Amino acid sequence: MTDLPHILNWRRLNDRITTSGQPSEAQLAEIKGLGVTHVINLGPRHNKGALEDEAGTVDALGMTYIYIPVEFEDPTDKDFDDFRKALDGLQDTKVHVHCIYNARVSAFFFRYGKGNPSALAVDTKANMDSIWRPGNDWADFVGIPDATGKPNRYAGEDY
Repeated sequence: MTDLPHILNWRRLNDRITTSGQPSEAQLAEIKGLGVTHVINLGPRHNKGALEDEAGTVDALGMTYIYIPVEFEDPTDKDFDDFRKALDGLQDTKVHVHCIYNARVSAFFFRYGKGNPSALAVDTKANMDSIWRPGNDWADFVGIPDATGKPNRYAGEDY
């Protein structure tokens, strides 16, 4: 199975789900080459590094684009419910999920994995920890109460 480790924080969660930070237009074409048919973007368009017209790029590549903008300072249960519904609706589909850094995405999959432990082929806590350790509002959002009020920490920087 081919992977694309040159894409920021690339991760493979199972044979049909991959995740990353923001891919470039050329990298989206590479992702399509893996057989991916759907792209879910959790990164708001106003974030630094976001593509100007990702929806148009994904559409031109023949993939389906699902946009669920999650404000980093305020993740909501509605955001998660929208994500879960989108992902659950793509059970037999190859999907790539990204945001700007793969922090939002790894946290969403950690929370998703807690409710669906057999759904993914990876330890979603270890996957998230390999990118970051949520604090602040994210700790409450993903259900890690001992990290509430602590700063977010990023792999390679704080640990």
